[in-house]
Amino acid sequence: MSGGDAGRAAATDAALAAPTTALAEFTAQLRLEDVPEPTRMRAKEILLDSIACALAAEGCEELPQIQAFAVALGGAPQATVIGDIARHSLASAVLLNGYRITAVTVCDVYTVAHCHVTPEVVPPALALAERQSSSGARTLLSVIAGLEVTTRVARGLEYQGFRSRGWHAPGVVGPFGGAAAAATLLGLDAEQTRHAFALAGSQSSGTWAAWGTPTVKFHQSRGALSGLMAGLLAAQGFRGSNEILIHPDGGIYTAYAGGGDPAAAIDGLGDRWELEQISLRLWPSGTPLQPVITAVFELLGDGPIRTDRIRSVTVRVPPHVHRAHARFGVPTGTFDALLSIPYVVSVILHDREAWVPQFAAGRYRDPELRRFIEERVRLEEDASLSRDGATVAITGTDGMSRSASVDVAIGHPRRPLSSDQLLAKVHRCADALIGAGATDRLIARVMAIEDETNLEELLALTRPPAPA
Repeated sequence: MSGGDAGRAAATDAALAAPTTALAEFTAQLRLEDVPEPTRMRAKEILLDSIACALAAEGCEELPQIQAFAVALGGAPQATVIGDIARHSLASAVLLNGYRITAVTVCDVYTVAHCHVTPEVVPPALALAERQSSSGARTLLSVIAGLEVTTRVARGLEYQGFRSRGWHAPGVVGPFGGAAAAATLLGLDAEQTRHAFALAGSQSSGTWAAWGTPTVKFHQSRGALSGLMAGLLAAQGFRGSNEILIHPDGGIYTAYAGGGDPAAAIDGLGDRWELEQISLRLWPSGTPLQPVITAVFELLGDGPIRTDRIRSVTVRVPPHVHRAHARFGVPTGTFDALLSIPYVVSVILHDREAWVPQFAAGRYRDPELRRFIEERVRLEEDASLSRDGATVAITGTDGMSRSASVDVAIGHPRRPLSSDQLLAKVHRCADALIGAGATDRLIARVMAIEDETNLEELLALTRPPAPA
């Protein structure tokens, strides 16, 4: 073995023995020039998508409850809430922006661990950058650090074991990403960043018992706030475990995942960018429904389908998707509608559309649509499908028969959104609240965020016009 090979092997062994330290050193030493241009571009697309999702949050039924709670936290107004005229305290802004990004269930997802990432990473990055008048380049670096740390910690969970214990990844993993973003903006060194990760891990929580309720979205906004607190406390010299990920007595991988796979968390760190595996959703609805929606729109692309001539619709999904979603049939609320495969298929066939109005009370309560779901749509499990696949088959009373199968949804890294699709989604999310002109300016500034001296003008574009 050459001296160089021996040195690399020793570094790998050290990282495996202390993966938290390896991630902390990576975060503290990261510079924007270390990040390849395609990875930077991907991070900017993900950032733009998250801001757009937050602007779409006005269609969320429970948003007023979260707003009232955030306001009750009090504090001096220091930071912008996307889509809000008023400024809020640092904690309130982070909590609200975290919820707004995930509110209408159209934000990103890291499918390897079923973990939404931007709701926990972007809010502390924007809030701290605004408070400190950080440059756009520094802000982008903090977002990249947060995205990369979140996805790497999530990858090390060895998800099947983690999921079998009932844990929900955004609330467990998300605080690490928020802490990495905060540590970058606060200029923490490697030791302080390691303590920030320890503080993040000490706040990790969230289980699938909340499935089907808005609490699963609160896991994400609370994760953002936990990351902020972790970074701010570490900056004050507050200390935590030296090895929060693999500590034998309650480390995250030890306690939450039966040991996990620490090697996966650090494999290729700094050379291979795990954030590039983040998916962007094109439509509102749960992540496993995205392949189903992709298949339905492929069927509609073959020509119009008259719903009054449909005899049956059969949807086949992998067993794990069936287990999670079979309980959601005829919806009783917006979140039920977003998670109900029969409803989503039915409303798309009727409306030729899948956006926020399709999940509003006036639509999911429609008696004709409810009868269609009950009488004509069947959901079945199919073990032969890929983990991210789906099949939709339609038969008609007139002899019509159509079927579409997909391996992954549009927006998955193997089938990414085109530039036109992403920009169309951003306008769809933002135009109604801030206007098309402001949306165009917002897109331009986010995609050139390195040129911003601070975020004041960029964030001002996310506020709706003041009432006359």
